Amino acid sequence: MDIFTAIKERRSVGVVKPDAVPTELIEQILEAGTWAPAHHRTEPWRFFVLTGDARKTLGQALAKYLEKSLDDPSSEESKTRLEKVAAKALRAPVIIAVAVEPSEDKKVIVKEEYAAVNAAIQNMLLAAHALGLGAIWRTGQVCYSDEVKQRFNLSERGEMLGFIYLGYPDTKQLTGKRTHFSELTTWLDKEED
Repeated sequence: MDIFTAIKERRSVGVVKPDAVPTELIEQILEAGTWAPAHHRTEPWRFFVLTGDARKTLGQALAKYLEKSLDDPSSEESKTRLEKVAAKALRAPVIIAVAVEPSEDKKVIVKEEYAAVNAAIQNMLLAAHALGLGAIWRTGQVCYSDEVKQRFNLSERGEMLGFIYLGYPDTKQLTGKRTHFSELTTWLDKEED
């Protein structure tokens, strides 16, 4: 699959089969992430691969985050919600949690560290698609919570930037539509006054 096809055909795949994903494929996806551009070659990405019961500990962190917002966590309704949220971590056989650990070098701009990790995630999504896997990048407030930061032992400066849920697609191939670049692009070819 050439790169332009991969870019145009890749879609978020939220429904995947429970079938195990071979370690070799996961490693190819991780390696693709490490080839993202990073200013000053800081390589600020950190990857955590969750399979099997390790996904349950993520589910517990998600539930613990939700629990803080509930009026009565012990009510039957709340317990049902907490169980449902905890089960979200079992939606795919593999989850790759991707975090940023910004360099402390004063010449490094922290925003650029985040940009590098986001580029790594895009590389990983494209690699998964090229390997015939389905993936979805999930984020949200819980991603940036203390519960998740503690679960993954991130530093004070570190932050989780998303969870890539990964598996073999269990849905039909979706098509996409984008605004033509000409409507979003301004060409500048002379000095402005």
